[in-house]
Amino acid sequence: MNVALYIAKRYLFTKSSNNAINIMTIIAASGVVIASAALFIVLSGFAGLKDFSLEFSSFVDPDLKIVPSEGKSFLLSNDDVNALKSTEGVSSLTKIVEERVVIEFDGKKKLATIKGVDENYVKVTAIDSMIIQGNWFESGTNQVVSGGGIAYSLSFGVLDYAKNLMIYVPKPGKGQINSIKSIFNSVEAYNVGVFDINEELNNEYIYADIETARYLLNYNPEQISAIELKLSEGSDETLVRSRIISKLGDKIEIKNRTQLNDTLYKMLNTENVAVYLIFTLVIIIALFNVIGALIMMILDKKDSLHTLFNLGTSTKDIKRIFFLQGSLMTSIGGVIGLCIGFIIVFLQQQFALVMITPSLPYPVTIKAINFLIVLLTIGVLGVLASKIASGRITKTLVKP
Repeated sequence: MNVALYIAKRYLFTKSSNNAINIMTIIAASGVVIASAALFIVLSGFAGLKDFSLEFSSFVDPDLKIVPSEGKSFLLSNDDVNALKSTEGVSSLTKIVEERVVIEFDGKKKLATIKGVDENYVKVTAIDSMIIQGNWFESGTNQVVSGGGIAYSLSFGVLDYAKNLMIYVPKPGKGQINSIKSIFNSVEAYNVGVFDINEELNNEYIYADIETARYLLNYNPEQISAIELKLSEGSDETLVRSRIISKLGDKIEIKNRTQLNDTLYKMLNTENVAVYLIFTLVIIIALFNVIGALIMMILDKKDSLHTLFNLGTSTKDIKRIFFLQGSLMTSIGGVIGLCIGFIIVFLQQQFALVMITPSLPYPVTIKAINFLIVLLTIGVLGVLASKIASGRITKTLVKP
């Protein structure tokens, strides 16, 4: 057995005759355990928040979205539609007409985004499952489905035929304005459903039939804002992208779900990195206790070090003893802390120990990458701390 490793383990697991050294060692090891457990819990919590935030957008975000490379709209012929439908890997597609509008109800006005969709939209997304009042609109009608935030702001409900919504869009063109009505296209619509996805979407979107949106925007039958696609199970996104581009050319861009939520992903990732750095600082502070404990151990074992030196042990080997002792302390403490953190996160998943609201448990997600991050962080910083502490050993110290 490696002599340095054997002595390091003896020093680590054997009580010192000096009770203060034992207390310092316990404090140092406990700090590493708590810090590693806290880091894993926080990383799991942020992973849960990320999954929770993106879960709701997945109800309305398609697998792929085709948008124009320039401008707000492009032309899509029936031949193009048939070509897309026949593309290997495409399960369903829906045409989209989207634009900012003004909604008026009972004298109140609000800016929103109208999303005109065809009858295939509910096959591509799961928006109909997010309706909390009423139903999805019927194709070929002026019915709409509004976000909960819009309905609350304008104080309208479902199937209120006594009062109607007015949707306005400025008319394109130039020239002198003769009257307010002459500059707007308008549609009288009836709200038949209210959806609840998240605060942003609830306050932004109102869904309508695609022909209603085309009328408001003066679009021709082949003019659309986007196409949303649902891919077949197991299909390769990269291959599907290349097939679509070969058929539609460079007039379009293709975005996947991550690209559609680029801002949200960046925000969540930035927060995750910031929290990781903060808790890494906590671990560094905890490792100062390890350095202090090792230095006190070195001073306490000074007589033993003299004996080792007289027996022919080099200064380098003596440094290695305490380097291994510190590395073992941080590694074992990190693994124990990781196990404790895993148990706490697992219990939160199973029994909802911490609640955000009475009906909503704090989301956590166990990911393999978080185990690796914690182990690497503790391992690297523990080695550095042990190197710093063992570096205090000099020939003058160990030579009698």
